[in-house]
Amino acid sequence: MMRDWLHLTLRAPLMAFGGVAIDHMGPTRDFPSLSAMTGLLANALGYERYQGTELQALQDRLIIGALTSRQGRRLTDNQNARVYDKEPGWTTYGQPESRNSGPSYGNPARHDQLGNQAGRKWLTHRRSREYLADHETRVVLRLEGVGAVDLDDLRQALMHPARPLFIGRKTCLPTAPIFTGTLRAETVLDALRAIGLPGHALWPADAGDGAGTASPQDLPPGAMSHDLPDLRNWLSGLHTGRRGVIEGFLT
Repeated sequence: MMRDWLHLTLRAPLMAFGGVAIDHMGPTRDFPSLSAMTGLLANALGYERYQGTELQALQDRLIIGALTSRQGRRLTDNQNARVYDKEPGWTTYGQPESRNSGPSYGNPARHDQLGNQAGRKWLTHRRSREYLADHETRVVLRLEGVGAVDLDDLRQALMHPARPLFIGRKTCLPTAPIFTGTLRAETVLDALRAIGLPGHALWPADAGDGAGTASPQDLPPGAMSHDLPDLRNWLSGLHTGRRGVIEGFLT
């Protein structure tokens, strides 16, 4: 059965698709996670973080495939920030809010600390964050079943987003409109091929359309399947769960 698919272009000087973070190390994969695409679409729709039921329903219905149309390079950003014990800051609701206190703030106050920092103990936060520089990924997507939004709602939201869109992290702003057009294809693999570009691709092993159970001669040479931990439980706010995917090079 032929289906409609949205075609998206993710292009930016810097972008991040996330991955399994350990301690202060924040990696990025080559492809956007299902939870990241859920967040991007929810941002375009104007959803709020507390709308866990709506966010979970969107992720549960979302079927995506991705193709690297231009391979960028990995860039690692070493981030350092000095933070102060009980340091107050302004909020959007008009009341100051202070950091928690604790034994981690082990460095004594310095004479050159001024303003809100004066007389406060401090510590240094260090984080390592990976980015993809000058990278471009194409995404095809559709929604399975019936729910609060349909594919046309997503198309309209991407063309006129409720808030500015970003790719992975808030500093990763796209250099072109994300919505590229619509495609007609039977399976997610067919939709990726309909883009007409070669590249490394990823698609779900079970999308209910036969793309994951296609005969070997229909799959690209060397395609391999594996489990990918890229889901989020939007009700609890925790990243948990995995899905089966297939990776291969499309010519």
